[in-house]
Amino acid sequence: MVSKPIFNNAASGSPAGWTIKLGDSPVIGTAIHSGSDVARACQSLMCIPDPDRQREEDPFTEHFIADFPTQIIVHRSRFQVDLNRAREAAIYRSPDQSWGLNVWREPPAEEIVDESLAFHDAFYGELKRVLAEVEKRYGRFVLVDVHSYNHRRAGSKAAPASQDGAPDINIGTFSMDRAHWAPVVDAFTEALCGQRFDGEPIDVRENVSFQGKGEQTRFVHANFPETGCAIAVEFKKIFMDEWSGEPDWAAIERLRAMLASTVPVLEAALRGMT
Repeated sequence: MVSKPIFNNAASGSPAGWTIKLGDSPVIGTAIHSGSDVARACQSLMCIPDPDRQREEDPFTEHFIADFPTQIIVHRSRFQVDLNRAREAAIYRSPDQSWGLNVWREPPAEEIVDESLAFHDAFYGELKRVLAEVEKRYGRFVLVDVHSYNHRRAGSKAAPASQDGAPDINIGTFSMDRAHWAPVVDAFTEALCGQRFDGEPIDVRENVSFQGKGEQTRFVHANFPETGCAIAVEFKKIFMDEWSGEPDWAAIERLRAMLASTVPVLEAALRGMT
C-alpha cells in the first residue's frame, strides 16, 4: 500500500470533501468532525453564527492523528452533514438535534439535502473500500475515531464540568464486541493511562461522558465484525479555549505525542490476537 494522499471532491466547485493518506499499518486514525467547510449553496441558508458552529465542531483533531500511518480527515462541517450520525439523522433539521442551536434560516432545498446525503453515502463507500484493503493485507485492523468535546457549556467564565463525569480522554466501546477486542482496547487504554498532562496523570476512562455510539464505529463493527476494531476517542477540550476557539499548540502537541505512542502498542496487540 503506497503512502500517498487521496482527494475526493464532494461536488463540482466545492472544497475537497476529505483527505485519505494510506500507510503501511493496520492502524488507522480518523478525524471526521475536524472540518469546517460548508458548500456555497448552503452558506446563505445557514443562520448559525460561525463561532457557535465551530464550537460544536472538533477543531484541531486532525493534528492528533498526524503520526498515524493511515489517516482519514473530513473537511466538510458536520453542520452541513454529520458523518457520525446515521444517514436519516445526518442533517440537523431542528435545534434538538444540534445542542439547541438553530442551523437553518429556512429548510434546505431538496437538491441540497440530496447532495449532502450523497456525500454521506460516498464517504462510507470509500471508507468501506479502504478498510477492505487494509483487512485484506493485514487480516485485522484498528480504527481510532478521534473527536473532542466541550466542558464549559455554561460559558467562558463559568466553572467547567465536574471531572467526575468529564474525563480528559473518554474511550467509547459501545458498538464493539468488547470481550473479543479486549486485548486491543485494554492495551490502548493502558498506554494512554501511563501518560502525564501538565504534570498530572491524564484521566482516561471508558464510556463515561460518551459511549461510542456514533455511526462510524457502528459501521465498522457491522461490516467487519471479526476483523475491525473501531475505538471512539473523545478528547476534552483541554487543548483550547472552546469559547474563543484559540488553540493551545503546546497542549495539542503533547496529546498528539500521546496518541502517536499508541500506534506500535495497537500493532502489537493485533499481532497477539489468535
